[in-house]
Amino acid sequence: MEMGTGRIKLARILAIAGFICGIIGLIAGLEDRILKLSPWGWFTGGILLMMIALFILLDGAIAFYKLRIVLTPPRNE
Repeated sequence: MEMGTGRIKLARILAIAGFICGIIGLIAGLEDRILKLSPWGWFTGGILLMMIALFILLDGAIAFYKLRIVLTPPRNE
């Protein structure tokens, strides 16, 4: 497994969890249901998870491309 791919998988899982939290907040808001977290709480949690996923995804992508640059042999011209 190459460098950064584990972080990319974690970022995808967190993005899915954030999306699910947003959907729960949307359904709770549309039905006027009172859950342990208010609809705003579910949206805030979803946004937080999505932002963390975005930062982890960028960090994994940077690590992946840095490894490719380091391991690429120089050109002999």
